[in-house]
Amino acid sequence: MHRAALLFLLSIVGLLAPGAVMAQVKRCTAADGTLVYTDRKCDDIGATERVGAMPSAGGAIAGRYRNVCARTVQDLVYSFSNALQSGDANQVAGVYDWAGMPTSTAYNVMTRLEAIAKRPLIDVQPMYSGDTNAYGDDIVTFDETTGEVVTRAPRKPRLIGLRVEQTLANGTTPSRTNFGLRQRLGCWWVRL
Repeated sequence: MHRAALLFLLSIVGLLAPGAVMAQVKRCTAADGTLVYTDRKCDDIGATERVGAMPSAGGAIAGRYRNVCARTVQDLVYSFSNALQSGDANQVAGVYDWAGMPTSTAYNVMTRLEAIAKRPLIDVQPMYSGDTNAYGDDIVTFDETTGEVVTRAPRKPRLIGLRVEQTLANGTTPSRTNFGLRQRLGCWWVRL
């Protein structure tokens, strides 16, 4: 009975000191320049050790924290363009609005984002709605009752999305993808 109590106390002490049991996480730079976190030696995976902010035992990153939320549409366009230029679907997913999406739909969206991220980027352009034609000219109509040409003063254009201009893998075939915009929790996000 005395031995069971001792084992019970030792197990509680082990639970109270999780830092002693956890493996040390190393931050390494791979040969291609990507950041890799591992519990092994950096040399074992063909990388070099990288000095910088490391996750603490509580899971938070020590040092400076940068909020990546796009508070303005300009910030969103900048973040979105950089994510597309990186070719990394995970960075593109970082500016995507996933709220309320079922898992099966999210897998399909991620597959589409991977394909989009692989294409060479030409430009990201805002899309507006308003009283203009495709060339940005004012809408001109003909009033049949009076026989006069009527030009309406254009309304203030309203931003409705972002158009991504890319080329396919062959480098010449154009590809265009339109993303909608959503503002949620004070941040701007893209949606397909």
